[in-house]
Amino acid sequence: MSAGKRVILGKVGAVFGVRGWVKLWSYTDPPANLLDYSELELGQSGSWAPAKLAEARPHGEALVGRFEGVADRDAAAALVGAELAVAREALPQPGEGEFYWTDLVGLEVFNRAGVNLGRVREMMATGANDVMVVEGDRERLVPFLPGHWVDRVDLAGGRIVVDWDPDF
Repeated sequence: MSAGKRVILGKVGAVFGVRGWVKLWSYTDPPANLLDYSELELGQSGSWAPAKLAEARPHGEALVGRFEGVADRDAAAALVGAELAVAREALPQPGEGEFYWTDLVGLEVFNRAGVNLGRVREMMATGANDVMVVEGDRERLVPFLPGHWVDRVDLAGGRIVVDWDPDF
């Protein structure tokens, strides 16, 4: 993988059968988008190694796959719990007004008056809308609703401008 940013797309779940197959838990939307990336990196205990999906497919509501060089249940069991990642550059370009969460994490958040509210620590899905967890003098949960609470996202400038009272 390049020296750029690594994006976690899922993880290896339980062993599936006796021929080296595993369940794959996808963080992509829709989940089957994970299968668009045959060349991944597997991460375990802070160490990353290249891996290639030899075979993979949807299985009911889940995904299953087998990595090259993994031919039996014992080898597959050694992968359980590993994270699946790709280089950020491998992801398709987002559309106008769309953003990958990974690109938002770390950006500074300012309100319209120029008050620095902190940095985006993480993003979370709530069902109703996505929420930025902003860590500054305290933690703030700011709805990520462009055109409503979010005025501007400047990825190049490393900042997000929001319509948000610092007392909230």
